[in-house]
Amino acid sequence: MTERACFLLHLRPETVQEYLTVHSEVWPEMLDALTRTGWRNYSLFLRAEDGLVVGYCETDDFEATTAAMEREEVSARWEATMARFFAPARGPAAGGDRPRERLVEYFHLD
Repeated sequence: MTERACFLLHLRPETVQEYLTVHSEVWPEMLDALTRTGWRNYSLFLRAEDGLVVGYCETDDFEATTAAMEREEVSARWEATMARFFAPARGPAAGGDRPRERLVEYFHLD
């Protein structure tokens, strides 16, 4: 069964354009790692005026997929490169020092 996952990221508004530039050429080894660890139909959406990013992906198990990605060496390098773009996550869904805030799916029209 496919699990759909949606999450928020909060960019520092002054970094939005540079963040977009970096994502215009994601490292090939990062793309390979995402595919290998089970990220499918992965998209990022931006509200540029305040730096809100909405992420969406499909996977068999989001927690397992995320854990597998964390074990990838390229992921650690990518995250270190990306850290300066993000404001701290907000709200109770925020995971420690991680910028990602997962949303709960409550309706889906198939």
